[in-house]
Amino acid sequence: MAAVSCGDVLCLRAEANHNWPGGCLIVNQAIGVNPDTLQLKRQAAEHAVELIAPGMVVGLGHGSTAIFAIRRIAALLQQGRLWDIWGIPCSRQVEADARALGIPLTSLEEHPIVDVTIDGADEVDPALNVIKGGGGALLREKIVAQNSRREIIVVDESKLSPALGTRWAVPVEVVPFGWRSQVSFLESLGAEVRVRQDRDGSLFKTDQGNLILDCRFGPIADPYSLADRLNGRAGIVEHGLFLGLVTDVIVAFARTGVQHLTRNFADLKGLDT
Repeated sequence: MAAVSCGDVLCLRAEANHNWPGGCLIVNQAIGVNPDTLQLKRQAAEHAVELIAPGMVVGLGHGSTAIFAIRRIAALLQQGRLWDIWGIPCSRQVEADARALGIPLTSLEEHPIVDVTIDGADEVDPALNVIKGGGGALLREKIVAQNSRREIIVVDESKLSPALGTRWAVPVEVVPFGWRSQVSFLESLGAEVRVRQDRDGSLFKTDQGNLILDCRFGPIADPYSLADRLNGRAGIVEHGLFLGLVTDVIVAFARTGVQHLTRNFADLKGLDT
C-alpha cells in the first residue's frame, strides 16, 4: 500500500497486489508496529479510546476486538484519567462485561444521541461500508450505530476487502416464525444460506430471540440494492450490511502498525449537533 498526496490530505492508494483497488481515503499516520495480531488489535482499540472525552455518551461494541476498548475505558475511569462518561452496550454480554468493569451505563431512551461508538467488523470495503454480525449482535449494533455521531470500527488488515461479500457471509436476522421461507427468498437473491447454530448444534438465538441466516453472496456489486431488497421483506428483522454508517476505521497492520482511516464528508447521518 502506498501513501500519496491528494491535495491537502494524506491519502491511501492501493498497489496492485493489495486488497483494495485504487481509491482515496483520509488517513492518519501509522502509530506503531507490532507483529502480534492480538496486540495490534488492542493497540488499535486503545487508539480509538483516545477519541473519547469526558462528558461523552459512548456506544460499547460487541466482539473480540471491541472488548479491548471496553477494558481500556474501564482502566482509564479507574485511574481518574477519564470521567463523566456513559456507555450504551450493544448486547447483553457487553452490558454484563461493562457492569463488571465498573463502566456507568445508560440507554438510548435516556441519551438518544451517542457521541462515539467503538465496534468491530467482519469485512470492510474501500468506501468504509462494512459487514457486521459475526457475533450475533447486529440489530442492537446497527441501532446504536445509526444514532452515533461517530461510528469507529476497529479491525485487523485481514478484514479489508475489495467488495463486501468477498470474504464474509452477510448475517440476516429473522423471526423464528416461518424462517424457512426466508431461506427460499434469500436463495432467490443468489445466496448460499446456512442457519447459524450454537456449538451444541442448537439454533443460535439473538438477544431478541431471533435466528440468524448466514448468506454467502460472493462479491456484492451493489450492496445498497441488496440492502433495499432485504429491508423490504417481512420477517427479516435486520441484516449485517452497515452502509454509510461508519465514520472511522482503525486498522491494525502486521507490518506498518495501526492506521486511522476516515471518510471525507460532513454530517453523514444528519444527527443534531
